[in-house]
Amino acid sequence: MSLKLYNSLSRTKETFQPIDQDHVRMYVCGPTVYDRAHIGNARPVVVFDVLYRLLKFQYPKVTYVRNITDVDDKINIASKNLGVSINELTVRTTAQYHKDMNALGVLSPDYEPRATQHIPEMISLIESLIERGYAYESQGHVLFKVSEFKSYGHLSGRNPDELLAGARVEIAPYKQDPGDFVLWKPSLQDLPGWDSPWGRGRPGWHIECSAMSWKYLGEVFDIHGGGIDLIFPHHENEVAQSCCAHGTTKMANFWLHNGHLTVDGSKMSKSLGNFLTVDDLLANHRGETVRLALLMTHYRQPLDWTADVLVQAKQTLDRLYLVLRDHDDDEISVGQPPAAILDALEDDLNTPLALSHIHQIVGTLHKSSDANEKKKLVEELKSAAFILGLLQLSPGEWLQGQQIKINAAEIEVLIEKRNLARKNRDFAEADRVRKHLLDLGVQLEDSVQGTIWRSS
Repeated sequence: MSLKLYNSLSRTKETFQPIDQDHVRMYVCGPTVYDRAHIGNARPVVVFDVLYRLLKFQYPKVTYVRNITDVDDKINIASKNLGVSINELTVRTTAQYHKDMNALGVLSPDYEPRATQHIPEMISLIESLIERGYAYESQGHVLFKVSEFKSYGHLSGRNPDELLAGARVEIAPYKQDPGDFVLWKPSLQDLPGWDSPWGRGRPGWHIECSAMSWKYLGEVFDIHGGGIDLIFPHHENEVAQSCCAHGTTKMANFWLHNGHLTVDGSKMSKSLGNFLTVDDLLANHRGETVRLALLMTHYRQPLDWTADVLVQAKQTLDRLYLVLRDHDDDEISVGQPPAAILDALEDDLNTPLALSHIHQIVGTLHKSSDANEKKKLVEELKSAAFILGLLQLSPGEWLQGQQIKINAAEIEVLIEKRNLARKNRDFAEADRVRKHLLDLGVQLEDSVQGTIWRSS
């Protein structure tokens, strides 16, 4: 089966054909580093990490670019409110972002360009837009002239009037038209700024991604991804300025957007008290649990984040790790994912279907009595999980390392105490020890090989 992806540009599922069969190029919008990443920010990172893993499996070379926006008005405001320098804020927030994404098992992109390191490329693009008649200077600002780009609105599927009616459009005296958007703006001395042909200033948000994708991937590349909330105005404006600056009809052949994320049925916001950062979630849950919870819903569908989603994800991972504990050995390595897993992922990243196939593998494994078949099934399980970024720990790490309020040595002492009580037929004491351990986050399992424990 060939890879099929839903293309926001055509609003249909299309067979993916890279521009260069030997080199796939993908750009995904990264964070604006003014605050900790929330679970909605994490969704596209995990989604496109799965796509990156799949592409790396299918093609000899994949270049994945995910940027860091470290110059933005939100950063300026947060810096002032927190009483810290912009540099301190962006460095600290970027480090936290990396820590959070690493915990979610996300592979590092091939390039992670920072906006502040690519100001010359932005200025070059803006100069080209002015020269071609698509941009103009006004009162220290440079603006894109939306009326000159006849395809404006094609990506989001609406005409400019409809787009502007539903957007917050800044009415400003320096604009020729309310829909024109800023490419460059003047900076006072207390704000970040760079010298340019239009005076000291800083870039608009949209030009940053156009410049960074151009530098690392070229004028037209294969895939551009991000959350559905970015389709307008950010991605629409990226298309306009990139196509006009380079004289192309496209910026990217495929545009992929993940669906909205809500929390307990409501839009996430600090005022509602349902603003969940990745860091907060990781205080009580393993990164793999959070990752799996994000993959249990198809990426294009809305995802309502609830406590039950995390409970279900943890129970699933507990089951899978228990299977590995009981059947894995050092000779079993990660190989090619089973055909059913690849077919599911090649059908527009259908991760829920892929996960259902993983459960089928486990079900077959439980029923099998043939040692060779079991070994093959375990290999399939590990290979299927790997392409989803799951089962990255050893069973011992997973089952003994979760939120347990007692150390391993103390657990073993209590297990021995319980075993002695059972031997002496003091079942009340044995039950008391079991309950005491359960209260401490430890669940015991008795088998013919003896008593083992895991987190409850």
